[in-house]
Amino acid sequence: MRPIITHFTDDDLYKFTMCCAVIKNFPRARVKYEFTDRRGTSYPAGFAKALKEQIEMLEDLAITEEEVAFLRRRCSYMPSWFCTYLRGFRYRRDWVSIEQDASGRLSVRFEGLWADTILLEVKVLAIISELYFIMTGQAGNADYADFYSRSYHKAERLLAAGCSYSDFGTRRRLSFEAEDVLVKAMTDCCRSKPWPGAFTGTSNIYFAMKYDLTPIGTMAHEFVCAIAAMYGPMMANHIAMELWRKTFRGALGTFLYDTYGWDIFSLNFSEDFARLFKGLRVDSGDNREQMRLIADKYRSLGINPAEKQIIFSNALDTDEAIALQRDAAAMCLPSFGIGTHFTNDFPGVRPLNIVIKLVAAKITEQWTFYSDTCKLSEDHGKYTGKPEVVRRFLDILHIDRK
Repeated sequence: MRPIITHFTDDDLYKFTMCCAVIKNFPRARVKYEFTDRRGTSYPAGFAKALKEQIEMLEDLAITEEEVAFLRRRCSYMPSWFCTYLRGFRYRRDWVSIEQDASGRLSVRFEGLWADTILLEVKVLAIISELYFIMTGQAGNADYADFYSRSYHKAERLLAAGCSYSDFGTRRRLSFEAEDVLVKAMTDCCRSKPWPGAFTGTSNIYFAMKYDLTPIGTMAHEFVCAIAAMYGPMMANHIAMELWRKTFRGALGTFLYDTYGWDIFSLNFSEDFARLFKGLRVDSGDNREQMRLIADKYRSLGINPAEKQIIFSNALDTDEAIALQRDAAAMCLPSFGIGTHFTNDFPGVRPLNIVIKLVAAKITEQWTFYSDTCKLSEDHGKYTGKPEVVRRFLDILHIDRK
């Protein structure tokens, strides 16, 4: 089978920015990740074998000088030493273990140095998604001309409504070609004439380079989850914000706050952080309720929320983004990261609901044990981790289990 991932930067920016922060602050940390299919999909016979072959093919990937030059030009906040690190980076199959049971259920785990394994997640999710649609025969039925037309129409609606939005759809795309067509349609439409809104870019570095866009992204829950494993969840957000400030010195100023819910984050979100960070990203819970909580917090600190960004990224589609734009425009500076709805919206296709989450960490290889961690968020359905670890974190944070 052909390799599904053929470009080193066919990946989300936030994996690179977090990798940089990890090397600077936790160079010896080791971690474990686990794959979760929230629907318990039964994968085709032989899927694990095909997936292993795709992981082996990743070992041939190396960043090109064109990709390095693009990162230097468009991501100037990344230090030069990090580009040197990427030049020497190579994937290794022995970081990954894959199994498939008799009913077709898939198990995928990573273990290794955090600075290494952090660059696996998005690529492996994209491989699993595309491989599934190849092996089930659905990818071959995709009508990309129709997909371009429908994507262009989505762009027209979003841009006319004044939405500033970006593509976040690499992880669960139907195929590499689907995201390529999507980004081209969005770019073509945005550049066709002046619009009230803007297509601000894509999280995928390769497609940002191909279409001369800005790569979009900052961080993911795993940064806070790993810190919670090492130091505990009570102050994990505080430590994460301090380290992010230390690493990027004010750049990449959007913080993903919902790893352990709003309440504990709000206690950690002091005025200095609120003024430093340009805004917050909403990735779970009711979008409007979360927006009101954020605005009230800013006001309590003497900050006008209308001057702060709120990025909405919680399972958005075109209609919801337009409705949120109407509701949020007078309260904050809204923008939208839209994923699966963009890159896997094909007639008759049901996208996978898959994630890979960091589940344990230790700050150095000399520790004889890992400490478990989990992700809670504002949606109970998005809790990930061992049930006993989730219960322990809920108790520590005094969160009502109901």
